[in-house]
Amino acid sequence: MPNLTLLGGPYEAVASEFGGALRVLRHGGRDLVTSWPEGGPIPLYSGVMLAPWPNRVVGGAYVFAGERRRLPVNEPDRGHALHGLVADRAWECAEVLSVEDEHGHVRLTTTVEPTEGYPFRVALEVRHALSADGLTTTLTAQNIGDSPAPYGCGPHPWLLAGPDVREYELELPASRVLLTDESLAPVESVAVDGTPYDFRAPRRIGETAIDHAYTEVETGRVRVRGPEGGVEISWDATAMPWVQVCTGTGLGHRGLAVEPMTCPPDAFNSGTDLIVLQPGDKHEATWTIAALGAAGEG
Repeated sequence: MPNLTLLGGPYEAVASEFGGALRVLRHGGRDLVTSWPEGGPIPLYSGVMLAPWPNRVVGGAYVFAGERRRLPVNEPDRGHALHGLVADRAWECAEVLSVEDEHGHVRLTTTVEPTEGYPFRVALEVRHALSADGLTTTLTAQNIGDSPAPYGCGPHPWLLAGPDVREYELELPASRVLLTDESLAPVESVAVDGTPYDFRAPRRIGETAIDHAYTEVETGRVRVRGPEGGVEISWDATAMPWVQVCTGTGLGHRGLAVEPMTCPPDAFNSGTDLIVLQPGDKHEATWTIAALGAAGEG
């Protein structure tokens, strides 16, 4: 297995062939994301790529081009198809480039082959590039089949700013939140005004349990700060107009999941912001994770 460690100024990143994932990201020795051992297992999708859909397809079934399809249900307690088809797949390392301790990148590839539930052929490439400004990841998809393919994507990092997510100060500049039922299936989009989910002005998370998708993102950037320092993830909100945020309440997992997405949960059924890749079409999504100072440091 190739060495997928990159160095860039004060940063260190380690990619993984499992799930095309970001396994480790540190700044000055401080962990910015929840990491996991080489070889796995991967806890709660930490750092993996989500494609050809992020989040859930409710009931594992959808209709596209007049045909009803049924996906494998991998969230059996809720009955949904969760986080796409490549999060638990071994990707292939196509390139590793490291320029001393200054910058470098890793390219990993995989192909979604046609199945009964997703009868489309989509080639995926993820590029993790590290520099003194942080880690920038680009996920590129191309429809290499002969029919239009529904598509959505996103990453799944758990951002770290200390041991207790309740102490994190969260800044989330989005004005609408998608409410869900007890199975986390979408119900309705509402304004965040007057709800517990309004973090447009930075404030402590406290006891608020979040596992929601946000939209009407004013700035493609989410920041968390805590006693050990801060971290932000930034992206182009016109390309990825949704972001899922999860405190992991009750899961016993460290960090705050912040997942920029091209579409909301269950977009294969709602059609909301669903991308349809025509044969030969490409789609590209990019995001950056970088270190910030601790809470109160500006």
